[in-house]
Amino acid sequence: MARDDTQDDNRLGSFLRNRRERIDASSAGVVSHARRRVKGLRREELALLAGVSPSYYTRIEQGRDRHPSREILEALARVLRLDDTERSYLWSLVAPSLAPAGGSGPAPADTVRPGVLVLLERWADLPAFVVAPTRDVLAGTPLAARVNPAWSPGHNLIEFTFLDPRARDLYVEWDDIALQAVAGLRTTAAARPAQLDGFVASMRERSATFRAIWDSHEVYDRVAGQKRLATEEAGVLALDFETFALAGPEGHVLYVYFPRPGSDDDTALRFLANRERTT
Repeated sequence: MARDDTQDDNRLGSFLRNRRERIDASSAGVVSHARRRVKGLRREELALLAGVSPSYYTRIEQGRDRHPSREILEALARVLRLDDTERSYLWSLVAPSLAPAGGSGPAPADTVRPGVLVLLERWADLPAFVVAPTRDVLAGTPLAARVNPAWSPGHNLIEFTFLDPRARDLYVEWDDIALQAVAGLRTTAAARPAQLDGFVASMRERSATFRAIWDSHEVYDRVAGQKRLATEEAGVLALDFETFALAGPEGHVLYVYFPRPGSDDDTALRFLANRERTT
């Protein structure tokens, strides 16, 4: 049975090892005249490139030193070519106390503030909804549910993507959406392990595809973009989206989807909104 790394308290070491194995040794400046039998960089090669003692780096990766300095982390991040999201994730593994509030306490109530609900009522012509850190949908506009059944209260975006057969028909670029969904969840889980460890463990058991993506250690923080959805009533819709982190300890995020003005998608979405009013 595959190891459940949500139960692994050496997440820092697992992440570093995963990224170390992805780096091409020659492109990192390592000269070797012998045939290499390992993927990526060896521990000692990464350590030397980062200016760290090989024995000390080994202690970090093995979980025997859990609190390397910021300078050491930045040196490792440079050699491993981590992007901004990956650097933030790396730091959160070492200093979760610096992550957003609510990461270590009990899960807050999944109650959307009244003012946010008023905003959703005002945005009836747009697919908009609020999710918890677990990706449970807590509230949304009726049009959101009409475009995507998962965008309505009582659904979970991750469960829908990996466990509901409708998702592969609805999401035109399902592979990309699945990768981004898990990578984003991993980023959130580093800051809120108390809320998410159990959910992640459950998803790893229920979906081999989720487990494989989770074990790739991708991290992602996409706050805007576009999704293409093959809806039953309006055909394929290309909708841009923006996300808004709602202030407060709950960790709620507001998603708002919208078409480009004057596009066929704009016309199709207006058609769906009008049908919502008349049904």
